[in-house]
Amino acid sequence: MPAKKRKPFNIVVVGHAGRLQYEAILFAASLRANSPDFDGRFFVAEPAPGPLWPSSPSIRSDAREVLERLEAEIVPFTSRQFGHAYPYGNKIEALFALPKGEPFLFLDTDTLVLDEITQVPFNFKNPTASLRREGTWPELQLYGPGYNATWGSLYDKFGLDFESSLDTSWPDEFWRRYLYFNAGFFFYTCPHAFGQRFLDYAVAIRDDPPRELVCQSLDPWLDQIALPLVIHSLGGGRHTIPDGLLDGSVTCHYRVLPLLYAREDDRVVQVLEDAASPNWIKKVLKKYDPIKFMIYHNRGEKTRALFDRDDLPRKEQNIRNTIRRNGFWMR
Repeated sequence: MPAKKRKPFNIVVVGHAGRLQYEAILFAASLRANSPDFDGRFFVAEPAPGPLWPSSPSIRSDAREVLERLEAEIVPFTSRQFGHAYPYGNKIEALFALPKGEPFLFLDTDTLVLDEITQVPFNFKNPTASLRREGTWPELQLYGPGYNATWGSLYDKFGLDFESSLDTSWPDEFWRRYLYFNAGFFFYTCPHAFGQRFLDYAVAIRDDPPRELVCQSLDPWLDQIALPLVIHSLGGGRHTIPDGLLDGSVTCHYRVLPLLYAREDDRVVQVLEDAASPNWIKKVLKKYDPIKFMIYHNRGEKTRALFDRDDLPRKEQNIRNTIRRNGFWMR
């Protein structure tokens, strides 16, 4: 029997004035170079100017031209709940700019495509998100509620089954026991269905949090607090795709360029520098100082020389501190 034909899916990143438009160019260049079999649509979702943006968030015309040459479809979306005050909310509201009912993969712009993305066996009916994260939330207080009470209150708020979300291979009150993701990627069968659930949960947590959250900061963590609840409610969870592909051999969520040069393997550095090398791309990217100095003026290689990638500090903050002490931190 012939193999079942794979259904195309769409990819979306958020781009706007400032850093994200340049990261979107690097993402697009790496996608086109390393995933020639990708046959879906590639969207760069751009917040439209409006009352929640004190200055225009529009992508510069020269960056727009590069993105369009890389076959990006730049689509506007309206910021109704978040905007400039909470830019992480863009990844929620951007989903409504995508075609309804078509499977999608959201990726942060600070991501590179390293290999053929169509090789990832997505089950879009069972969403998941990035497990490349640290236990950043909640930050437990000495006499405050623990992980069970904090996360449990959120599941109760939305009528979700808390017990079935737990990874019982980890001990009680250890952060890895609880469903928690980095929001650097996620996917589902329909961006509007996922986006509405994500928006409803995030706004409800922001505007009426359970009392167990009284000592907890929601900024910048709101999207990562709501995301596991959304994924669990839609029938997803951990490991619904094989480990080692996204945030592994197929994509790299590098976060900021100094961290990329400090800790990622040689393949990632090569993909980055290849993506930035064509002259028609370089002339735009050089307008952004962190890219200009890290890639084109070799500050990245100087940062790389500070670290042994076979023996990196366990905590990301220690890597950041070393880079700062040596004067190479840029964002």
